[in-house]
Amino acid sequence: MNDFLNSVTAIEWRDGALRLLDQRVLPLERNWLRFDEVEEVARAIADMVVRGAPAIGVTAAYGVVLAARSRYRDNPENWRHSIEKDFELLARSRPTAVNLFWALEEMKIHMATMTGDPEAGLLAAAQRIHRQDVDANQRMGEFGAQLLGEPTSVLTHCNAGALATGGFGTALGVVRAAYRRGWIRRVYADETRPWLQGSRLTAWELLEDGIPVTLIADGAAAHLLYQGEVGWIIVGADRIAANGDTANKIGTYSLAVLARHHGLKMMVVAPTSTIDMTLGDGRRIPIEQRSEDEVLNCAGRRVAAAGAEAWNPVFDVTPAHLIDAIVTEKGVVRTPDVNKIKALMNGSANVTAPVS
Repeated sequence: MNDFLNSVTAIEWRDGALRLLDQRVLPLERNWLRFDEVEEVARAIADMVVRGAPAIGVTAAYGVVLAARSRYRDNPENWRHSIEKDFELLARSRPTAVNLFWALEEMKIHMATMTGDPEAGLLAAAQRIHRQDVDANQRMGEFGAQLLGEPTSVLTHCNAGALATGGFGTALGVVRAAYRRGWIRRVYADETRPWLQGSRLTAWELLEDGIPVTLIADGAAAHLLYQGEVGWIIVGADRIAANGDTANKIGTYSLAVLARHHGLKMMVVAPTSTIDMTLGDGRRIPIEQRSEDEVLNCAGRRVAAAGAEAWNPVFDVTPAHLIDAIVTEKGVVRTPDVNKIKALMNGSANVTAPVS
């Protein structure tokens, strides 16, 4: 599924099993892990072997394949009942990434019409979800690149590239497409504490494709923008509410405020499977809280003073009024609001041009 300027692959089905590139040890090690059981897949999602909302959804779809194989083998007559707990297990693995729940619902729809051994049919469905994600990313890349319109440097936060998706990337898909046109001079990447996805993953992924990247500490972003070195901030999303409020990696909201203050543009890039029309606004988006040890420690060693406590929300919510454009595979919504998002999701928007 690789394409021009996309040498990175993180999810694959091979020899009857799911294989994931372990993102916890990049860039020091390129370690592929094999998964044969759904319990292992759910643990891999929770433990950040794979991360990024679209990638989590694709991985969960393959997890359903493994679950169906096991349940059908154990009880061909009652596998549909016993697999329900596997769906629940996968759903609990990461609560904010709505793509996870979207993918599980898609697999349930395919499962409902199947007779006999479900493995082959569900595998075809999971692979279709995987391919569709890559295709959507490439479309988003082209839409987003059109918004840049001229050579510039951009700032990104966390990792929203091939590693975080089925391939090519959302935010980094725009970077790839724009770099192909000669419109990206340099990418500045926040280090993205506490998991350091920017320094470990985004910088590595861009360098794999020969795209110039400069890493900055998260706290350096305001000074960088003040210098006038950046034209756009481009990020991904883990969930977008019906009005355009967007949940993404903690620190994204800060960048949106900084962008507005400095007169810069803020672009969110995500497939429509990330848009949750059941939530009216971002206040209802569940925000995952992870262990305080991720903040108190670094690389397995305690760095905080003994007795200090930590608050570790994984995501924050950027209000829609701070977002200049939401880029999806169906088109671009400028200055998003509930009516524009609804038009996009209803298919009434023109996908060949930005939705104004």
